[in-house]
Amino acid sequence: MFLLDQYVLKKFAVPFLYCIVGFIAIWLVWNLSTNLPDFVQGHITLRTLIYFYSTQIPNVIVQSIPVGTLLALLYSMTQMSRSNEIISMLCSGRSLYRIFFPFFLVGLLLVIISSYFNYEKAPQAEAIKNQLMDEIKNGKKINKLIQNHLFRNRLDNRTWYLQTLDLKNQSAHQIQIIQQDKEGNIIEKWYVVDANFNPSTHTWTFLQLHHVIVNPIGNVLTFDFCEKQEISDWSESPWRIASSSMNPDMLGVPELRTYLHNNSDFPKARLAPFVTHLDYRWALPWICFIVILLAAPLGVIYSRRSILSGVAIAVGLFAALLFSSNLFLALGKGDCCSAWMAAWGPNIVFAGIGIYLIWIKATGRELPRFQWPK
Repeated sequence: MFLLDQYVLKKFAVPFLYCIVGFIAIWLVWNLSTNLPDFVQGHITLRTLIYFYSTQIPNVIVQSIPVGTLLALLYSMTQMSRSNEIISMLCSGRSLYRIFFPFFLVGLLLVIISSYFNYEKAPQAEAIKNQLMDEIKNGKKINKLIQNHLFRNRLDNRTWYLQTLDLKNQSAHQIQIIQQDKEGNIIEKWYVVDANFNPSTHTWTFLQLHHVIVNPIGNVLTFDFCEKQEISDWSESPWRIASSSMNPDMLGVPELRTYLHNNSDFPKARLAPFVTHLDYRWALPWICFIVILLAAPLGVIYSRRSILSGVAIAVGLFAALLFSSNLFLALGKGDCCSAWMAAWGPNIVFAGIGIYLIWIKATGRELPRFQWPK
């Protein structure tokens, strides 16, 4: 790497690190001041406190990187422009594309870092936070149970109603299962007091159950009671049964893939939020690179009067990028557009705008001026 590239990167890296560390510090102070009464009342240990914040920082990093990149890039580029360093680099024979090349490498690195955290750790932060805060407030471990849950297996024509489902212990209590034929007629029913699931053998063990067989017109053919029965040829598992009530905002990539695989029989509109979020997990980190495409050319100012306007346009474009990303995400979750378009559409549009801005600056042209119609 050339000495000039190292100088440009240093000019960017210092304010960028200040921004990221500053954002995390501000968030820590604010969050700690908000939750301090609960921490004191719950007699939280230092180990639990460290674990709590270690699970939340990945989400803060994912949110901070694009903003830190924008501010650091605008600051470093405007500073170099005001001191005529950019003009000196251009006069030495370097093109604007070559000057921006180190920033493009940094952008790809930030995409990789953001993708790592956004793969699983950042989406799960809110769910972990809610779980830990409940445990801290109650002063003991809480095993969250799913109450009064209804699950419909459309592939096997089987409907489950569970009064209590325990994902941690792979068990359930007070279950009613209805089996239908292809025409929708009820042919079997199970009334189970307790059930346990063995994930290694994919076997359900029913305890204290009544098994009823009926004919298509509803007449009871047999009514049997059994202390224990094992069933290993059913496709349902506790996770699959519970997944129908899961929030896609709090699921990582592996969980989203598992959900879509296990619930492929769900209607398209029901699956739309999960498909959209799966694509969005990969699209969100690329905002870091798009910010560089937008901010780098707008930070290059050839006259001091244009500094404020360049910064204002960059901030406005960044705000428009975030707004459009959230808007298209909502449209995708509502099945109003394809998941791919919802996740990647705004990125493609604003990446095109950034490439256009770089081309304008590289060819020595001025940005187009917008005037209010008279």
